Amino acid sequence: MISPLPAQAGPSPTISTNQQKLEQAAQAFEAIFMRNMIAAMRKPSLGEDLMGNSGTQQFRDMMDDHIADEMAVHEGLGIADLLVAAWKDKL
Repeated sequence: MISPLPAQAGPSPTISTNQQKLEQAAQAFEAIFMRNMIAAMRKPSLGEDLMGNSGTQQFRDMMDDHIADEMAVHEGLGIADLLVAAWKDKL
């Protein structure tokens, strides 16, 4: 989970805004990474889905996207934290 920076005396609004943008971009990147990972895990199958059709596949993809977004926001894999740590000094 991305933890906020400790309060400083008189932080500049630009640094705060840039920090927020960095955290949002890092979480978005992690969500995209997880979507691709989930899609790769679903790809191999042992046969045809008896109940499957394009509608089922579409809703499964939507569910996977939602799960990836929620994972990135709440727990995640730590990719967003690593990106923020690597880039926060360059703001």
